[in-house]
Amino acid sequence: MTQTKSKKRAEESKGASSKADNKKSYQPKRAKSYSSGSQKNGRTGHLKNRNRSYNNQKQTQSPSVKVSFLGGLNEIGKNITMFECNDDIILVDCGMAFPDSEMLGVDLVIPDFTYVEQNQDRIKGIVLTHGHEDHIGALPYLLSRIKVPIYGTALTIGLVGNKLKEHNLFNQTTLNIVKPGDTVKFGCISVEFIHVNHSIPDAVAVAIHTPGGTIVHTGDFKIDFTPISGGMIDLSRFARLGDEGVLALMADSTNAERPGYTPTEQKVSDSFDNIFRRAVNQRIIIATFASNVNRVQQIINCAYKYGRKVAFSGRSMVNYMAVASELGYLDVPENVIIDLDMLSRYPSEKIVLVTTGSQGEPMSALSRMAYSDHRKVVVGAGDLIVISANPIPGNEKTVGNVVDELLKRGCEVVYESMYEVHVSGHACQEELKIMHSLVKPKYFIPVHGEQKQLRKHARLAESLGMDSKNIFIGDVGSTIELNKSYIKELAPVTAGKVFVDGLGVGDVGSIVLRDRKHLGQDGLIIIVASLDVYDGHVISGPDIVSRGFVYVRESESLLEEVRQVSLNILDDCADNNIHEWGIIKNRIKDDISKLIGMRTRRSPMILPILMEV
Repeated sequence: MTQTKSKKRAEESKGASSKADNKKSYQPKRAKSYSSGSQKNGRTGHLKNRNRSYNNQKQTQSPSVKVSFLGGLNEIGKNITMFECNDDIILVDCGMAFPDSEMLGVDLVIPDFTYVEQNQDRIKGIVLTHGHEDHIGALPYLLSRIKVPIYGTALTIGLVGNKLKEHNLFNQTTLNIVKPGDTVKFGCISVEFIHVNHSIPDAVAVAIHTPGGTIVHTGDFKIDFTPISGGMIDLSRFARLGDEGVLALMADSTNAERPGYTPTEQKVSDSFDNIFRRAVNQRIIIATFASNVNRVQQIINCAYKYGRKVAFSGRSMVNYMAVASELGYLDVPENVIIDLDMLSRYPSEKIVLVTTGSQGEPMSALSRMAYSDHRKVVVGAGDLIVISANPIPGNEKTVGNVVDELLKRGCEVVYESMYEVHVSGHACQEELKIMHSLVKPKYFIPVHGEQKQLRKHARLAESLGMDSKNIFIGDVGSTIELNKSYIKELAPVTAGKVFVDGLGVGDVGSIVLRDRKHLGQDGLIIIVASLDVYDGHVISGPDIVSRGFVYVRESESLLEEVRQVSLNILDDCADNNIHEWGIIKNRIKDDISKLIGMRTRRSPMILPILMEV
C-alpha cells in the first residue's frame, strides 16, 4: 500500500514537473525553447544513464562531436563554425569581413558555403551570438541558397531582419527570438544562451550540450562590472558549467595580446562629458561603429545634458539606430533627435553629428566629409571631430589619411590614443584567465583572431596549467573530432573566401584580382588589327590604345614602335601560313612585353584583339 502511494505521488510529481517545464518553455514564433533549468536536469539524468551503460558494456565508445571551422581563424571577421553530432548540425554565427588593400574593387568577403550546402539537409538551425557584421553579415548570401531557421536575441534578430528585408529574404526566413538563460533543442544538440558583455547589447555566449559533452563558445565578450546596459556578464553560469564538466572551450582571442583588463564603458562616458563641456563653441562630430548602440546612447545622454540636438549620418548608422529605437534599446529624450536636413536650422554649437567612418572606409560619411564629397555636411574650422573606435588591424593607414584630411581643413580631431573616447568590447588577458578558470575545460580551441592572437591565447591557457596536447590551433577549413577520451584533427573541409563585388558573388577570384592589380600598377595596352579571312594579311591597323600606361601625346615614338613590331609579327605569321590566333596573340604579347620592358622597365597588360574581315 505504501509503495503504491509512493508510486502515485512520484507520478503526480513527475506530471507537475512536466507542466512546470512546459509553462517555463519559451516559444518565439515557431521555435520551441526550454528553460535551462529543465534541460539541465534532463541532461544530467541522460549522462548518468549513459555512464551506467558504459560501465556495463566496456566496449561501447562514448559519442564524439565534430567541429569544422569555416571562418574566423587566422583572420579578423568572417566568423562561422559548424558543430555536428550524430545526424544533427548547427552553425554558430555567419559573418563577413571587409576587404584588405589587395582585394581591389571587392565590397565584402564572405565564407565559402560549399560544405554547408553539402550538408544542408542535416542543419537544424543557425545560432547567433550578437549583431555585429562579422557575425551576421553573410547571412543573406547563405539564406539565398539554403533555408534554415535563425536563432538570436531580440536586437540581433532585429538587425538580421532589417538586413534580410534589403535582400528580399525576410518573408522566406524563420527568425526566432531567444533570451539569455533559454535553451533550444536541435535534435541531439541543445544550445544554451548565456548573457555576456560586449560593445553591442544583447550579446550572448553559447553552451552547446551534446551526448559527447558540453562545448562552451564565448562569442565576443568582455567582463564589465559597470556596463551601460544589460547587466554584468553571467559569470555564475560559466562557473556552474565548469563544475558540471566542460568538454571544450572556444574563446574570443581578439585581445589575447593585451595585458590586464578591458576598461569599462563608464570611462567613455566621463571622456565624452569632458569633451562636451569644453567644446562650448564648436560643432561636435563623432564617428563610431553603427552597431555600437551603447556608445550612441552615451552620446545622446551628453547631448541632452548640454542642450544639443543629435543627427545621424551614414546609411548603416541610420538603419541601426532605427532598429535599436524600435526595440527599446535606445532611450531618447523627446525632441533631441533631428533629421540631417535640419542641421541648418540650428547653431553649429548646438549640434552633435553621429556618423559612420571610424575605420576610414572610402565611401563612409566621415571620409566623404574629409574629402569634401558629402552632399549635406561641410567640415572646417570650428568642428571638433571625435573618432570613437580603434582601427581594425590593417585599417590604420586609411584612418590616418582621413585624420590628416580633416586636420588640413582646420578641424580639431580627437581619437582614441589622445583621450579615452573608446574602449574595446573584447576581453584582455586577465579576463580570459577568469573565463578559463571558471569553465575548466578539458580541451581548448582559441578562436576569433589572427595567428599571433591565437598562439598568445594558447600560451595563456598553458600558463594556467592546461596540457599543450589538449590545445588546438586551427585554420579556416580545419576540422576536429572531440571526445571525452581524445581530440584529433580530421581531414580539412572545403572553406575559404568568396568575394562580393556589386551584385556578383564569387565571380571575382584570385585571377581577376591579379589582373586588377596588374592593371592598377602598370596599365593596359590594347592592339587592334583586322586580318584578311583568306590569307591572314593585315587589312587595317594595328591600332594601339594605351590606358594607364603612358600619356599618348608624350610617347608617340614608343607607341609607333609597338605598332611596327605588331605589324611585323602579323605579316610574318601570314607569310608562314600561321592562322592559329592563340599562337599569333602569344607572339605579340611576348615581343611587345620585351620591347616595353627594355624601353620603360614596366610590364603593362597587353591585350591583342584580332578580327577577320
